[in-house]
Parts: sequence; structure tokens; C-alpha cells
Amino acid sequence: MFTTRFAPSPTGYLHLGHAFSAWTAFEAAQQAKGRFILRIEDSDQTRCRPEFEAAIYEDLAWLGLSWEQPVRRQSEHMDEYQAALSQLESLGLIYRCFKTRKSLMADIAAAPHGPVSASVDHALTVAQEARLLAENRPFAWRLSLSRCRQYLGARWEDLGFLANGNWVKADLERLGDVVLGRKEFPSSYHLASVLDDAAQGITHVIRGEDLADVPHLHVLLQVLFDLPTPEYHHHRLILDADGKRYAKRNQAVTLRSMRENGTSPNQIRALVGL
Repeated sequence: MFTTRFAPSPTGYLHLGHAFSAWTAFEAAQQAKGRFILRIEDSDQTRCRPEFEAAIYEDLAWLGLSWEQPVRRQSEHMDEYQAALSQLESLGLIYRCFKTRKSLMADIAAAPHGPVSASVDHALTVAQEARLLAENRPFAWRLSLSRCRQYLGARWEDLGFLANGNWVKADLERLGDVVLGRKEFPSSYHLASVLDDAAQGITHVIRGEDLADVPHLHVLLQVLFDLPTPEYHHHRLILDADGKRYAKRNQAVTLRSMRENGTSPNQIRALVGL
């Protein structure tokens, strides 16, 4: 069955861009006589706040949306993400990266035509890694593209996905060795999103075109975990008068603020071109 989702992070109040994305997914599910799921991506506990999560439910209900219960909250599934990370570690497909943000930026400057992350699987000796761990150095778990290529063999060349109705061959090099977890935190957005979509039976991922690069990595994770690959649809972005994306920090365009100022859901639909 057609199943899609809207998956906001409670790090601020929803804005016009969120309204457009939520409506787009909700109405696609209705047209297909499918399921619409709300997921709360609250894995970043340093930035997520209960009042923002409560506002998400209030704003979406005010817009006329309904969703299945219970709502999946990422903070309640950390053990699942840790198990998946451990699985990749046992396969030798991830490695500890002790580089700081400053040193990574230096790598980017030294290799301007390389992957955006400029992170390469730099092998440390067992002794070097043991020393850094003994010093309690922070690290990130990165997915090694070179090891994944070797592990998948001929399947590597077949990786791809459907996006806006077209078959797209995965271009993994554009993202480099991405972070999937950290020393004291078992998941990144990428790992949690892939596992959540599979757990919830998501068949269609509908979101903004600013995330069009993401499936190039997610399809690799889906193959590594033997999970289904959804179809992807990347819709247009809602931009302000200066041609910039709306942001949560811009309180003037939050749904909460507009609702309090007397704006109706129909007026918001007109503002976003629906």
C-alpha cells in the first residue's frame, strides 16, 4: 500500500515550507488511498524541546491533517540504531574517524575537487587507534565507501533509485564517507531515517528538493541492511521574497505565529501556491 510520511524535527516551530511539504505528502496519500504517517525525528536531544513537539501536533491538526497513532519518536529507538551500527562494525564497513571539524576543513581546502565531506578512509594502525581511544578522544563512525564497494562487488554498479518517476544511478562519491554515529551517540540522520522508513513500511518519500542528494547514500544503506528502497519525490521549495528557504529561526513565518495573527489555513495554502 502507498505509504508516505512527514518527519519533522522538534528543534523549532514549523514554518510555511513545512506546511507545503506536509500537505504535499498528505494529499498524495489521500489520492492514492494510502497511509500518511507522522514521525518525530528527535534524536538530537540537545536541540529538541517538548514545546516544539507539542506545537507540531497542534499546527498540523490546525492545517487539517490527520495521521496514524502511535507516532514514532526516534529517541525511543536508540537501541535499534545501535544494533544496526554494530552490524556495520562487525562487517568492517565503518571506521572511527578522530578528525576534528577544523582538520576536515583543511582536507577540503587541500582537495577542492573531491567529495563534499573530503573524508577518506584513512586507516589507522591498531596501536594508533588504541592510543586515541585510551586518550578518550571523541570520534565519529564513518561509512567507508571503499570497503562498501569491495563488499558489494558487482552490485555496487547497479545501485540506484526512482526519483520523480525517473531511474537515477547512485552517485555515492558526491557525499564521501558520511557520519553514521558518534562515540556517545548511536545514530545520525541518515542511519535513523533509513531504518525508520523500513520499520514503518514507507513506500514513497516526499520531501523538498534540497534533499535530492540524500537517496544516493540511503540506497546504499538499504542494500547493506537488505531493506526495500522507497520511491522518492522531491518537490519545489517555498522561498521568501529574497529567494531564500524559510528557516525555523524566522519567527514571522512560523505557523504558530501566523495562526496567532489570524491567518487561516486557506490563506496559507494560497501563500504556498496550493
